[in-house]
Amino acid sequence: MNILAFESSCDETAVAVVRDGRTLLSDAILSQADMHALYGGVVPEIASRKHVEAISGLTDQALCDAGLTKRDIDAVAVTYAPGLIGAVLVAVSFAKSVAYSLGVPLIPVHHIRGHIAANYLAFPALEPPFLALAISGGNTLIVDVKDYTDMEILGATRDDAAGECFDKAARVLGLPYPGGKPMDDLARQSQGGVYDLPRAHVDGADLDMSFSGLKTAVVNLAHNAQQKGEPLDRAALARDFTRAVSDELVPRTMEAARRFSAAFCRKANELVLETDYRIKTSYDDPQRLLELLLLSLAREAQNG
Repeated sequence: MNILAFESSCDETAVAVVRDGRTLLSDAILSQADMHALYGGVVPEIASRKHVEAISGLTDQALCDAGLTKRDIDAVAVTYAPGLIGAVLVAVSFAKSVAYSLGVPLIPVHHIRGHIAANYLAFPALEPPFLALAISGGNTLIVDVKDYTDMEILGATRDDAAGECFDKAARVLGLPYPGGKPMDDLARQSQGGVYDLPRAHVDGADLDMSFSGLKTAVVNLAHNAQQKGEPLDRAALARDFTRAVSDELVPRTMEAARRFSAAFCRKANELVLETDYRIKTSYDDPQRLLELLLLSLAREAQNG
């Protein structure tokens, strides 16, 4: 089965052709990151207009790259939520028209489920059950993937997502948007241990996370240093920040894996703290082996 898939939930327009749910035949993407970097974040109206401009041409490119025609398509899939509503509607409307004109089924796909399902493309042998840590943009979730369509959220952020926290911290440190990779690159220049940053605990929900206090702490440190004319070790702050985010994510993920006896720990898209995350999850539980699978950084940087 050949599925033509559309995604426009944020600042990337993506069109892909997938065969039998496991083989990616083509993946045409147009990123708007450079444009939104001018504003320090995504401007929804601009994003929506750019999706309208790009989606038709990307569809033709995806079909050409896959070596297929429209008549070879058996179904159409599209991200329907969550996302910027104006942006989401572009792909949804376009996908509806394509499915109607071709006379094929339309498959609505939840954004986070799509990120998790991307692992089946990266690792064709992967099958449920497994544990997924989804830290994509505005979402931070620990998900028990029981079956292909049966999933349970075990833990989630109560406020800012990890990716949002990175973007806001990067901005106050004078780094470009999106902030994940620039922060990680800066963090590599220091061993850290200079700044004592908070780690949150949610009473009664020990797998849930909170990043708003960490974001505020970084902003206050930077502003106080500027107001007092004191030097700020930007590299050390970046390293201590990534370590603090890692300390929110990794122990909870490992605890969830222990509780639910996960055979695989899957990281779903957008690795925002590559240095500390890979170091801290590269160990084996002495009582049992936990296999950690990570998407390539190139794939993690994509939204579709």
